[in-house]
Amino acid sequence: MKVKRKLFCELCPFTYTVSLHKERWKRNIKDLFGSEKFAKSHQESRLPAIVYSQHNNMIKRGPGIDPIHQQNKADNIRIACNKIDGLLIHPGEVFSFWHTVGKTSKRNGFSEGRVLINGRLTAGIGGGLCNLANTINLLILHSPLTITELHHHSDALAPDPNGHHVPYSAGTSVNYNFIDYRFRNDTDHVVQLCTWCEGDELMAELRSEHPYPYTYRLTEEGHHFHKEEDGTFYRYSKIYKETLEHDAETDDYKVVKRELSWDNRSKVYFDAALIPNEQIK
Repeated sequence: MKVKRKLFCELCPFTYTVSLHKERWKRNIKDLFGSEKFAKSHQESRLPAIVYSQHNNMIKRGPGIDPIHQQNKADNIRIACNKIDGLLIHPGEVFSFWHTVGKTSKRNGFSEGRVLINGRLTAGIGGGLCNLANTINLLILHSPLTITELHHHSDALAPDPNGHHVPYSAGTSVNYNFIDYRFRNDTDHVVQLCTWCEGDELMAELRSEHPYPYTYRLTEEGHHFHKEEDGTFYRYSKIYKETLEHDAETDDYKVVKRELSWDNRSKVYFDAALIPNEQIK
């Protein structure tokens, strides 16, 4: 059997750190000479029209889940929410997760949470912010805004609470600063990101100056788990984004556009014994 050759960043912690700094410098240089205009202005008052809202619990509980890392994750999310809340994205401007949140360091108040590095779950400063990035992604998927950068990692990092699965539940990866999440406002209206925490709940809203003529929804097809030949479980599903138009005569909505957003194959990192038998195919 042919042995897969390790990448330089996979050789040891030192080579990973060297690679990390190299990628961060590359991103800084690219942004410095790039043409993107990043959103920077904040406004405390909320814009009037809610495009979409989302909330989820920041704390996961269950076998094999470290409660300290979960609490640190929630603390990290609170810090990042405070930096994002009220951000205005004007027409033509780009939202960058890392331009807004800044560096995840102890000096900036961030703690160790769970991160995914080279396909392995471990502890890292700022861990858990993928939860926030993914929540923002859900807002943008329910809008006409244009996603310009997105990186998927496994969305099967923990069991679905009470058997309930939300598409894109943890599929958006961010890692300061070279693995970013970005979207551009190609509409004619100013939009606003609002993010805050209430207890252990992460709250998020996308707002606009005026309502948009269409609404949007995500649908998921073929969701199941499958055991590969090497014994590893993967989650499979197809995620579609649908554009809906309101019919005034029938007071109903019709689908005017449907596009595949993600053909998902996500490695399961939690105990496979927790997968419901009816979801295994």
